[in-house]
Amino acid sequence: MGADLHILVDAADAGTRLDAFLGSREGCPTRSACARLIEAGGVAVNGETCLTKKQPVAAGDRISVELPDVADPGVVLGEPIPLDIRYEDDYLIVLSKQRGLVCHPAHGHESGTLANALVYHCGADHLGLVQGEDRPGIVHRLDRDTSGLMVAAKDDDTQRALQNLIRTRTLDRRYITLVHGEVTQDQGTISTGIARSTRDRQKMAVSDDPFARQAITTFRVLERFEPARGDEGYTLLECHLYTGRTHQIRVHMRHIKHPCVGDPLYGRGNDRTDLGLTRQFLHSWRIAFEHPVTGEDVRCQDELPWDLAAALDEIADRSLGRTEAGDEIVPQLGLLAD
Repeated sequence: MGADLHILVDAADAGTRLDAFLGSREGCPTRSACARLIEAGGVAVNGETCLTKKQPVAAGDRISVELPDVADPGVVLGEPIPLDIRYEDDYLIVLSKQRGLVCHPAHGHESGTLANALVYHCGADHLGLVQGEDRPGIVHRLDRDTSGLMVAAKDDDTQRALQNLIRTRTLDRRYITLVHGEVTQDQGTISTGIARSTRDRQKMAVSDDPFARQAITTFRVLERFEPARGDEGYTLLECHLYTGRTHQIRVHMRHIKHPCVGDPLYGRGNDRTDLGLTRQFLHSWRIAFEHPVTGEDVRCQDELPWDLAAALDEIADRSLGRTEAGDEIVPQLGLLAD
């Protein structure tokens, strides 16, 4: 993953356009490259993502820049990787990403990515490049081993519009996760700053650093499972993302001391309590938004993949019952109702 750059604006630079300001700073790429980073959502001002390259900076502004990987993967070539498409028109695609698929080329994953699959399916000239030529069509990302629904864009204008829906919190993204322990409250909101961990650069962490990005996750309990020998029980949650920070749900679940089952970075690291999973129990099950071009109400749902369903089946006889939200949602996941 790329590096982070943090800049505090002084009075001498107040009023300068954001792209020009960044382009003049040591460690940042050219002004035009900075403009693309801004449009791609890689720049935050005072903890909030800024998509406007013309925004003037002010004295005291805290600017965070997510720099891309140093290695240039070059042109992304099409590869015949199967895509599970749930909605498609001339402007965008909603697809279900399988576990193990990286979203775009990076160190150690120069090919075999979702971006390669999109180029093969759509053609290199029919994908938005706002995120950069190495991320054709990508609007938002899922971790490699997180499965489920994503949106891709076929042109720059649609890509910008979809990113704006995310920024304004009007692209509804819902996830299913199974966490360790009993979450006692039926619903809640987690609102923190998130920044890269100072102890492990591969991890993110809840932080009160002034450069940390705001992250908001709400959750609803769907079902609870009683403890057994060697574990503390489990809770099935639906999480609603209002922001899209790296590893956000995984970091927030660890923060409230209920890490995602099977999570290799933020979890318990105990195979006996991970129900046979070799990846985090996290699935993007629902996406809903107003189509930015046609105005259509786009709503897609995705049942749990087999490995996550099998983990739930293993503890089904330990269920303490479903909540009202669980009675509504769990049957839609391809699981049997009570």
